[in-house]
Amino acid sequence: MSANPDTNSVPPHQFTYVLRLADTALVLGHRLSEWSSRAPTLEEDIALSNIALDHIGQARALYAHAAKLEGNGRNEDDLAFLRGAPQYLNVQLVERENGDFAVTMARQLFYSAFAAPHFSMLAKSCDAEVAGIAGKAAKECAYHLRHASEWVIRLGDGTEESRQRMQNAVDDLWMYTGELFEADAIDGAMITQGVGVDPGSVKPSWDATIDTVLAEALLAKPKSGWMSSGGKRGQHTEHLGHMLGQMQSLHRAYPGVTW
Repeated sequence: MSANPDTNSVPPHQFTYVLRLADTALVLGHRLSEWSSRAPTLEEDIALSNIALDHIGQARALYAHAAKLEGNGRNEDDLAFLRGAPQYLNVQLVERENGDFAVTMARQLFYSAFAAPHFSMLAKSCDAEVAGIAGKAAKECAYHLRHASEWVIRLGDGTEESRQRMQNAVDDLWMYTGELFEADAIDGAMITQGVGVDPGSVKPSWDATIDTVLAEALLAKPKSGWMSSGGKRGQHTEHLGHMLGQMQSLHRAYPGVTW
């Protein structure tokens, strides 16, 4: 598929599939940007800002492609700033508030352990634009995973307080990890057409990574149980609406402003 598709030839659901990827990247990027000037150290401030920019860069490329797929005149700014929370299709994990530093690192570990192999697989998509974006994102997410893993291990195998905070973060966020691997009819259609990949196929790799990191961090892996989901269908926690109110305020106050 070309990077500038004829909208009449776009497979059904392809716009939604790409939009989900973009929304997840943007929401996580914005969350991480909230650490700018507030991180524990100057070095970490720079690191988190750079990781945030990686995710926002992924989002921009995906939104631009989604706008072409939709073909009704909207652009990346419209998709990012002029939709309400129910129209966002990101997984719920990434919209959770930063909390303390342990929560941020646990969230990043859980997402990056999924995103790195997932984007690596998407780099073989028959949609050339998706494949190109995914190839770059896979390398970025591999670094994000290494960074988060090192912090989870450092905090878990640190003081009693840091270990407890890290364990609490892992326990609190665990219920949001199941959605990463859910596949619905939209995913199924994209898998069949060679555009997307089965998120469930990433689960063995994710489990192996998480098991290794938690073991080295001396942290207990939470028991399997009920998982929260619905973000990919526009069902979100209260945290997303508050975040969008801040993120979109400038664009809504000054229509037409560009990134």
